[in-house]
Amino acid sequence: MKHILTMGLAALLVQGVSAQNPIIRDQFSADPTARVFNGKVYLFPSHDISPLSAYDYPRKDWFCMNDYHVFSSENLTDWTDHGVILDQKNVPWGNPTAYSMWAPDCVQGKDGKYYFYFPNATKGRGFGIGVAVADKPEGPYKPLEKSIEGINGIDPCVLQASDGNNYIFWGAGNCAKLKDNMIELADDNPKDTVKWGPRSFVMTGVNCLKGLPSRQAEGPFAFEYNGNYYLTYPYVVKDREALGYAMSKNPMGPYEYKGLIMEERPDCWTNHHSIINFKGQWYLFYHYNYLSPNFDKNRSACIDKLEFNPDGTIKPVTMTVRGVGITKATDKIQIDRYSKISDGVKIDFLYANDPDTTKRFEGWEAIFSKKGDWVEYDDVDFGQNDNISSFAIKAKFDTGKKTTIRVHVDSQTGPVVGEFSTVKFPVGIVADGSLKTTGAKTKNPKGVHNVFVELVEGENVAVDWISFE
Repeated sequence: MKHILTMGLAALLVQGVSAQNPIIRDQFSADPTARVFNGKVYLFPSHDISPLSAYDYPRKDWFCMNDYHVFSSENLTDWTDHGVILDQKNVPWGNPTAYSMWAPDCVQGKDGKYYFYFPNATKGRGFGIGVAVADKPEGPYKPLEKSIEGINGIDPCVLQASDGNNYIFWGAGNCAKLKDNMIELADDNPKDTVKWGPRSFVMTGVNCLKGLPSRQAEGPFAFEYNGNYYLTYPYVVKDREALGYAMSKNPMGPYEYKGLIMEERPDCWTNHHSIINFKGQWYLFYHYNYLSPNFDKNRSACIDKLEFNPDGTIKPVTMTVRGVGITKATDKIQIDRYSKISDGVKIDFLYANDPDTTKRFEGWEAIFSKKGDWVEYDDVDFGQNDNISSFAIKAKFDTGKKTTIRVHVDSQTGPVVGEFSTVKFPVGIVADGSLKTTGAKTKNPKGVHNVFVELVEGENVAVDWISFE
């Protein structure tokens, strides 16, 4: 018979959304564009919803997005949801039932206001890119009456270049200079005749990906670093999107292709991203369908560190579930968002067999199949005082068998900072039918350490989280 074990005297409160990947775990959050404003990171993702929940949306197998949220963080660990900043019903020029509010962006203009750029299906044919304006990055935002004239397409990104100009990128690498008012294209943009099937039309600006690997390219994100301009973009290499990039000395090119930032990943057809420098470290924001493994049109925002080579090229980024940021020892340490695991550890949803798929937002558990299995979780901050006195764990295990779980710091054989054993510590049934015990062994380390959780005795033990109190 399996029970839930909770050790510790008090429930822990988790503020906002925690640091591990995916970083937003109470809703879907694709196409994450991150920007740094006023010492904080603001995240402007698109918002996937289930197409089954939209009764007036005819496609039940496709991307379905009807509004935008904005999130903020001071440390990339604790995220605050500021709520909906724009709904498809409030876009004057847009189709209010298109569910096509795809990848957005936001920048601050020279006037101090914040300009939120977003694509949407028009009331006629095709897509336009609109602008909503606010006095603060978290809003409220007011959409303008018309979309930007001269742009037809999706996935806007605005590059605020060191030459003093603002450039808007969209679609498959299109680029044009903006006026200082941030809502119109500049008059001195080049013109290019583009053929689309039997038709041809004049496009304002240039296509910066012309001649580069760009099969089914979309979602351009441009930034500047150390005298170089970078145009990064998802494109299909084999049968899914990878993240590629090109470099130039000019915002509008020509760009030279350099390679991949992130390889194609299994199970998710799309990727979409942004890149920022925050407090001296570069980060890649991207998405993956962690919370929806069987339907890759519901994606979730993630973060991993990004680094450059001495010549300015970008080192490939490996997707992780640990993500970034430091976790406080007194928070719930979700070890299923691991740094490393042994071969015998399996990660599964807490409610893997529940037909209610919304319960996936409750997260995962790490299942230790046999004695000796372990999980490593990096960067846990134990602080600089002696307040930590007990170790807590939430787990499921067979009460008829001896179970021992031990926690080390720094290495698998490092100092033991927490231990639970069904033999050594009293266990009692509480009102909700779960098991609760206190008095678990702990030592009080100081500072930031990597944590190793090991199953010393037992089998098929599922651990949701650990904590120190």
